[in-house]
Amino acid sequence: MDWLTAENVIAVVTALLGVLVSAGVVAYERFLQRGRRLGYRVQLNTPLRDAGETAGDLTLWDGDIGDSNGSTLVLLRIENDGLRDITHGEYTQGDDTGGLKVTFGDRLVRAVVATIPRAFEPVKIDMAAGLGLRKHENSVLIPKVSLERKQYFKLLVLLSGSVVEGAIRINGFHETVEVHHNKSMSVDDRRPTFSPAARNITLVLAACVLALATIIVRSETPPPIGCARGTLTVTGSTAFAPVARELAKKYEKDCEGATVVVDAHGSTAGIRELATVGAESGSKGSPAVIALSDGRKPGGYPQLRESMVAVSLFTLVLNNEIPVTNLTIDEVRRLYRGEITNWNQIPGGPDRPVLLVSRGANSGTREVFQRRVLGRNEPANSSLDCVTKDDPGAPVVRCELDTTDQVVSTVAKLPGAIGYTELRSGTGLKGLHRVSIDNRVPNVDEIGESTYPYREIEYAYTWGEPPADSLTSSFLTYLSRGSGQDVIRTHGHLPCATPKGLRICGEG
Repeated sequence: MDWLTAENVIAVVTALLGVLVSAGVVAYERFLQRGRRLGYRVQLNTPLRDAGETAGDLTLWDGDIGDSNGSTLVLLRIENDGLRDITHGEYTQGDDTGGLKVTFGDRLVRAVVATIPRAFEPVKIDMAAGLGLRKHENSVLIPKVSLERKQYFKLLVLLSGSVVEGAIRINGFHETVEVHHNKSMSVDDRRPTFSPAARNITLVLAACVLALATIIVRSETPPPIGCARGTLTVTGSTAFAPVARELAKKYEKDCEGATVVVDAHGSTAGIRELATVGAESGSKGSPAVIALSDGRKPGGYPQLRESMVAVSLFTLVLNNEIPVTNLTIDEVRRLYRGEITNWNQIPGGPDRPVLLVSRGANSGTREVFQRRVLGRNEPANSSLDCVTKDDPGAPVVRCELDTTDQVVSTVAKLPGAIGYTELRSGTGLKGLHRVSIDNRVPNVDEIGESTYPYREIEYAYTWGEPPADSLTSSFLTYLSRGSGQDVIRTHGHLPCATPKGLRICGEG
């Protein structure tokens, strides 16, 4: 049983689900969709030929009906053809007098009589009471009648002239009851199983699902997602590196013969590395290198081709000995201008010197922080160990570190330290906590609606257009589609390939 693989089992299950869905469409169309429905059909619509022809019991209602020339006799069947009973509560009028109104275009109703089958005896239409069945100009007024499933009654109506079926109308129900015109079928007619639209949809769906199962179930299952062999280097953003590492492991597991190396040193450093390797490759084509960048690349690299991958959220993190959980954007800017040197200058802050733990110049996380939050560059580096001020003239201690992990661990162990990181790296860690900005917290579900400023689009860059069958192209597809989207979401980012992500990434 070589065909019994995980992919083929999924295909067979999909086929079975498709058949069940098709059956469900039929059931819904035939049964479930029909809740409270009132149908009516014209079973007789014939003119009276001469004055000698009588209208039977109609004379009991109108006495001498006079000359019947130009008159028409209509037999109307009114039936509950839904799946639920129709009660007095479904009528438009709230009292017991207002029921149905049947109009016959511009034809005058001369007489009317109701016929009720034996099985319908619990339902009575009072013929004698003034509020019972009665005629008025071009209409017949019927009191409220409760109809159980499949119950019906008939009206025999004498009109002042001929009337077409399309001119007959019934109203008097709330929207909870569907009133529709049924075709009066002969004994040889058969009600269709379901509508042509439902039949066509069901047939197409069943054919597609069975075709999918036929294509996928075979003895040799092809590798997933167009796998490619070789070695690929992913460099650039350290903030997005956890996503890249997890996807690299998944890709290597799914695609035999592929090796994906994640070597992240910062967004700008990754862009420069890609440009150098690409220039050295010359006419050999696009090298197997992808550079991830928090935000767009700097200018001056026209050969690089970009792909939008995700919207990344970042956060400020603060040592736990500082019980501040929110900073205004003005306070953040004053901290990074050196105007606030002690946490006691902020409401709720203790007497503790401010320590700024930052990223180096190659960091995309830092570049986004400067552009989206500060609106200017950070001050100069004043410390090598993040504790001792090497520049006596600097207002605060500020150090620069190479990676996101270094920033997080340093902030966690130094009282008074504040830094920044991508969202997931600042969640659930001991010794530090996240800080909201203007009472706004980073939340993937609120991207696009919230004014939280510290966010950026994550880009993937290649040297030119990689061949469609290359490992570079295959991994880019893996990164932005399917399970890649799930991994991106679990790390606190919004995939650009999702409907919401497409809109936000398109806005830039």
